[in-house]
Amino acid sequence: MADTLTHSAAPSAGDFSRGRLVLADGTVFEGQSFGADTVGIGEVCFNTAMTGYQEILTDPSYAGQIVCFTFPHIGIVGTNAEDIETLTPVVRGLIVRVDAEQPSNYRAILALDGWLKRHGIPALAGIDTRALTNKIRERGMPHGAITRGDIASGLAAAKSFSGLVGLDLAKEVTSKQIYRWSETPWAWSKGYGEEKAPDWRVTVIDFGVKRNILRMLAGLGADITVVPAQATFDEVLQHKPDGVLLSNGPGDPAATGEYAIPTIKGLVDSNVPVFGICLGHQMLGLALGGETRKMPQGHHGANHPVKDLETGKVEIVSMNHGFTVDADTLPKGVIQTHVSLFDGTNCGLRVDGKKVFSVQYHPEASPGPMDSHYLFDRFARAARGGK
Repeated sequence: MADTLTHSAAPSAGDFSRGRLVLADGTVFEGQSFGADTVGIGEVCFNTAMTGYQEILTDPSYAGQIVCFTFPHIGIVGTNAEDIETLTPVVRGLIVRVDAEQPSNYRAILALDGWLKRHGIPALAGIDTRALTNKIRERGMPHGAITRGDIASGLAAAKSFSGLVGLDLAKEVTSKQIYRWSETPWAWSKGYGEEKAPDWRVTVIDFGVKRNILRMLAGLGADITVVPAQATFDEVLQHKPDGVLLSNGPGDPAATGEYAIPTIKGLVDSNVPVFGICLGHQMLGLALGGETRKMPQGHHGANHPVKDLETGKVEIVSMNHGFTVDADTLPKGVIQTHVSLFDGTNCGLRVDGKKVFSVQYHPEASPGPMDSHYLFDRFARAARGGK
């Protein structure tokens, strides 16, 4: 067994049992377990968002990952039945400095602990999240296990994780059938609305789509059909779309691309307007002849600065990705449009002469920021035949 470095937590004031995060290198963080009484195994990343923890925990893009929040108090506003991005969360686990056991918000239905139990998600509180974050920054995202068991079994569990490289997770989170969508974005005191008179058609390829992407499209008058990740070119076009959206999702884009890239290539050649988000952006880059690579830390948060190279504008955006398009591999005619101001990595592209574009970040981010909503307007104009 590897030597262990243990970070201990202060005693809990509650009745939660002791637990620990064990990393594959032998590092151990001890704290208080809450949420589901199960072992969570995956890649450990940190997220810098201060709000929207329920949306983050229900984002399908977090399949295979354990999320550590850098903001110290998580669970403050409890949980509800509306602020979700999918009905079945796939995140492997949650790590926080402090679990707010007594939430205060008029919309709260369950405390975070009860919500995690309901969805089978293990969690750990009371650890030094700053030390864990610094470790990830210095050495990259480790494999780890949240456990209430002994260190030896936790270490074995952490080492059993194969990693995300070469892993196709989109097929695990995608819808298994075609469905329609009409729900529009949430409005204060009104909740979600419904689009009853759509005037353009969009087909969404679901690689792990977030609900707010669909809501944003519906809010712009789209008649939305969602198809599974493995839909062929002919299956996408049989719905006669005015535009096609390639959704976000988890895993290695090169692995998912084995079945998705032929479809995307066909769409680009067909001159149908195409808009890619996150994983959809990465796979569009692959379909156009570029390459993707794994990032040491990834980008996870709601406060990332991105520069639009064509306008000079800087947007604050939400991100969640561990792979990136290598801009140096993009062929002639594929234009890099956005870059991260944190590390210079690619955050957007477009195809010269075609209505095809994509971004690495999440323009639909709920609860925000909202700097990039204009991209949905751009897609809607292209699909309606505008410039």
